[in-house]
Amino acid sequence: MKRALLSISLLIAAMAGVIALGADHADAKGTSGKKMTTMKIRIKLDNKTLTATLADNATSADFVSLLPLTLTLKNYASTEKISDLPKRLSTKGAPAGSDPDAGDIAYYAPWGNLAIYYKDFGYSDGLIKLGKIDGDAAVLNTAGELKATIELIK
Repeated sequence: MKRALLSISLLIAAMAGVIALGADHADAKGTSGKKMTTMKIRIKLDNKTLTATLADNATSADFVSLLPLTLTLKNYASTEKISDLPKRLSTKGAPAGSDPDAGDIAYYAPWGNLAIYYKDFGYSDGLIKLGKIDGDAAVLNTAGELKATIELIK
């Protein structure tokens, strides 16, 4: 009887280890089963440098293909800085829209522009999250335009 209980205990422990290993393996892969890569960008402003982590999606990958970019960021709706991009980005596999938080970097497909949020905003159709500022995005909450150079961190 003791031997049977020991065998069952060992079997349960082994199964828990396999399940945990599978969870770790799933975390290292995206929902498509492909290995996820973390893309980081640097946003150089007039007086500050920010870093951001990009999402693993087709729109972010297309955005990275444009880098480095120098853009003029303009205020919009007292919540975000926006700028036109040199071309429209892929929306393959993108959700219908999203609800951005402060620090989110997004692509607004209907206008073809980049948006970097310094305040929370509500759900918008056609808004695709590209990534998130690492840290505080409040530096973007300034009057007027900001020159920004965006580059991939290698």
